[in-house]
Amino acid sequence: MLEAFRRRRRNRVVVEAIWEQVVARARRAYRFEAGGLPDTVMGRFESLCIEVFLLLRRCGEEPALSALSQDLVDRFMTDLDHSLREIGIGYLAVPKRMRALAARFYSRVGAMEGPLSAGDRSALAEVLRAGAFVDAPGGRPDAAPDLAHHMMEEATWYAAIPTDRLLAGRLESQNGTNAP
Repeated sequence: MLEAFRRRRRNRVVVEAIWEQVVARARRAYRFEAGGLPDTVMGRFESLCIEVFLLLRRCGEEPALSALSQDLVDRFMTDLDHSLREIGIGYLAVPKRMRALAARFYSRVGAMEGPLSAGDRSALAEVLRAGAFVDAPGGRPDAAPDLAHHMMEEATWYAAIPTDRLLAGRLESQNGTNAP
């Protein structure tokens, strides 16, 4: 019984460490400057969705990361819930907004996976234009090809992160870099 408690506590520490890194990566200026996402609440949500998608995609490649993957999804949803409350969404409206944001996230995942797997930058740019740039108005849809190219580089970078480093809560590739 105590071992299960210790394992959950260790896992919580790993998830929090990874989450902090994911949020920092999602806030990088590139996505908002060259990538064209608007620096708004919805633009930041779209950037976070991209980062979470790329990490979950990496976790999906390795069965040993399935529990971590689920914990990261739970952490993502918890963060969204807290963010909605912080920006003043009423208590009764939060569940409805959470369902809408979760649906939007899973819709993005479904739409981005095919083009990313196929290495089709043009198709990925179209997915971004039709989703992220529509739902986060004020951005520059003409920058979608640059954002798609950057996502492909990041997917390659995530693929190079060894499983043991992820399980230790570190987002860094084989050569020790933490950015593509």
